[in-house]
Order: sequence, then C-alpha cells, then structure tokens
Amino acid sequence: MKRQTFVELMVTGVLALGLQPLTYAFQNLKDTNHDICKKVWDALCGDIGETYKTDAFNYVAPVKGKPNVLIYGDSISIMYSSTVMKILAGKANVIRLFKNGGSSKHFIPNMDRMNQTMFQPNLEAGWNFKWDVIHFNVGLHDLKYLKGKHLNLNGEQVSSISDYKLQLDAICTYLRTNHPQATLIFATTTSVPKGAKGRKEGDSVVYNKAALEVLSQYPVIEINDLYTFTKPHQKDWAQAAGNVHYNSLGSEEQGKAVARVISEYL
Repeated sequence: MKRQTFVELMVTGVLALGLQPLTYAFQNLKDTNHDICKKVWDALCGDIGETYKTDAFNYVAPVKGKPNVLIYGDSISIMYSSTVMKILAGKANVIRLFKNGGSSKHFIPNMDRMNQTMFQPNLEAGWNFKWDVIHFNVGLHDLKYLKGKHLNLNGEQVSSISDYKLQLDAICTYLRTNHPQATLIFATTTSVPKGAKGRKEGDSVVYNKAALEVLSQYPVIEINDLYTFTKPHQKDWAQAAGNVHYNSLGSEEQGKAVARVISEYL
C-alpha cells in the first residue's frame, strides 16, 4: 500500500470514529500544558505586593526556537523588565524572576525554587528548556540597614562587604555550574542618593567595586554597568529626592539599555 493511501485511510478512520486529528490533539496537549504552567506561575508570583504588581510578572509561554532570557533583580529591575520584554518581543522569551530578588543570600534559594516549581520533571507538564541569557543583579538589598524589618541607619547592614563578596562568588559558581551554556550578564547596582532611607550615599560605589573584584575571577561573565548609565540622570529620573527608585522615564531608559545589552548575545 502506498504511503499516501495509508495516511488517507488513517485520517478517514480517525474522523469516522469521532476522534480528533493527531495535530489537533497535540495542540490541545500544548494548550493544557500552557494552562498548567500559567496557574503554577501565577501562584508562584502570589506574594508580590501591590506596589510592584506590573505586567512584568505576567506569564510568558516560552516559544520553541526562540532564545530564553531570564532577568533576575530587585525592584529596580521589576520596573524596567516590562520595557525589556516589549523591545525583545518576538525575538526572545523574556521572563523575569517571580519576585523581588532581594539580597545576595536569597539568589540561590530563589533560583532553586523557580527551577523546582516550573521546570520538568518536578512539574510534569512544565518548562523544558535551557536559559540562553541570564541578566542578574544583587547589591541594593545587601547594602541597606534594617532595624527589625524596617529601613533604619541605626540598624544592622544586611550583608557586610565580606559577606557580599562570598555570596556573589557562590552565585557565580552556581550559575556557571547549573547554566554552563548561558551567557551571564551582571548589572552593577544603581546609586544610593543623599538622604535615602536606610541606605548610605556612596555605598553602591563600594559594593560595585567589591562585585567587580569577584567578577574578575569569572571573565566569562559580562558586565552591564547600569550604575554608570543611570547616575548622570539621577536627579531627573528619581521618583523623589532621596528615593532609590526611578520614575517611568528612568525605568524605560534603563529597560532600553538592558535590552540593548541582552540583544548583543541573542
């Protein structure tokens, strides 16, 4: 029997039995997997506060054949991630971490939680891809001072310089070990303005210097100097005097800068 005749008979038989054509069945399977991943992702993002609930946390269904990009960072990155996603739409699957990344000591637990929650085989119908680019930053939460849970210069600093360097070194080792095929891009920490609550002006410079000392041991990790890019515009882009966060213009410009850097490695 000719192959074409065999295929025609198979399709006719499937339709006669009231069964779905195989391609349609496979599409339904993909849709089901998408729904499962979306529900799990939405639950994973459930502890995001209202202040930072942006479309950066909307579920992104990875499109096969496109590069996969992860953005890991603090609230600064939350605010520029949407712009990166828009610019790279159609060119890459851009996913940001499911929460505020926090200090350097939270990096590995956050990455492990996302991996164990979203990826196969832990989630049977979950993600099944490898990251091509990981753009990451830690620092702004390390250099802050807390008294209890509140920002206060009379409290204790979250991470000393020595602790920060040790934790960043562990992060670099973790990424190189678990994602050897990915291009890794470290973004320097944006500036702390005068009068910032619970943070000291100039500490970003100190922590960025420490970060670059660690990264010098990992020449394969690229540097996105977001501090130098942002600093000249601090006055115009700040949400308010003494605020480490940026207004919509600042976040958009940062997003454009991050997208440009990532695009170089797609």
